[in-house]
Amino acid sequence: MDIEEIKALVNSKKYNELRSTLVELNEADTAAAIEELPKEWQMAIFRLLPKDKAADVFSFLPTDVEQEIITSLTGKEATEIIDNLMADDAADLLEEMPATVVKRLLAGTTAETRRTINHLLKFPEDSAGSIMTVEFVDLKENLTVSQSIDRIRDIGLDKETVNTCFVLDSARKLVGMVTLRSLILSKPDEIIEEIMEENVISVETLTDQEEVAQIMSKYDFNSLPVVDSENRLVGIITIDDVVDIIQEEATEDIQKMAGIMPIDTPYMKTTSFELWKKRIVWLLLLMISATFTGKIITHFESALAAAIILTAYIPMIMDTGGNTGSQTSTMIIRALSLNEIGHGDILKIIRKEMLTAFVCGLTLAAANFLKLIFIDKLTLPVAAVICITLIIAVMVADLVGCTLPVFVTRLGLDPTVVAAPIMTTIIDALSLLIYFQVATHLLKLNL
Repeated sequence: MDIEEIKALVNSKKYNELRSTLVELNEADTAAAIEELPKEWQMAIFRLLPKDKAADVFSFLPTDVEQEIITSLTGKEATEIIDNLMADDAADLLEEMPATVVKRLLAGTTAETRRTINHLLKFPEDSAGSIMTVEFVDLKENLTVSQSIDRIRDIGLDKETVNTCFVLDSARKLVGMVTLRSLILSKPDEIIEEIMEENVISVETLTDQEEVAQIMSKYDFNSLPVVDSENRLVGIITIDDVVDIIQEEATEDIQKMAGIMPIDTPYMKTTSFELWKKRIVWLLLLMISATFTGKIITHFESALAAAIILTAYIPMIMDTGGNTGSQTSTMIIRALSLNEIGHGDILKIIRKEMLTAFVCGLTLAAANFLKLIFIDKLTLPVAAVICITLIIAVMVADLVGCTLPVFVTRLGLDPTVVAAPIMTTIIDALSLLIYFQVATHLLKLNL
């Protein structure tokens, strides 16, 4: 069902038909439909949903739509929604809301719900503790397979997942894990301690969420246990949360590499004023830094006057260097984020990149030489200046692109923040210096 069909049903007041249609839709599709509706309709459509589906649909809505709806509901309705949400989803919702609203919404919830949400809210943002859920199935190591399956039947309905169950000792310390598949295929009287996997990979509550995503990606986990400093199990992180993290981190890195401060809201919901604030700082810095290239051109003004044709190829030289640096830095930053390379690999990286840059520069110079001679009709010395500059500029840009991110990471800074703007300034300036120095020596120009 598309938005126009929903609008048509609303306009014709066929609410029963609309309700039946929404119930048959997948929860994510229902949420997507509600999101696209005008604000004044969202609340009315949400109220049509049965109580048992409302909470599921609610968890798929964007945070701003969730806030609009939850604050418009009566106290009882809001309480029902929060009580039926998974604890991590409820904590994510309340974390973005004013304290007075949170206090009102939590007032009517059960004591257990309040304890759980407050527990999650106390962890730092972007930590494993802040994104974990406390709704998991735990088993004791002395239970039989039959007893464990009975326990899953009793409590599994309200848990985030039952595919992986974590095994605890009497002190609630994590000692193993067992999959539902293993339980089903084992004999009913076997003891959990005998069939569980003992070497369980886990993270602590303060582990950064990006590291959590890397671990789950590396080991192909569907869920990952979160423990405290004493190895007591306090929650789990599931794959659906990690997908959100990966998308969030990738978006943030792309924005930083483009010289934009991270934007938390979707593009169409971000105002022009907010976009201005996020972009203008780096634009101002880049504009100021561009004066360096102007100074270099001014310094070599006499050389340009003697061979005015050189001016026409300045953009090509600078762009080629910039593109080379961007390609290299993107690959290096990605490799750093995936832990494919480290600070100790810097010499290997430089060797690899210098060979690659030399071959790339040589190829570009050869292709450009034919154009300069047969199409642009330049003299051999001028064509040689441009081609030699290309080779050197590509190698220097590659060197900057591969070393700068590693150096910045070594300082404990985020390479995506400084890579694009700083590298652009450095490479542009170096490309010009190389160009004019080569021209000065080959064409015997006066500075």
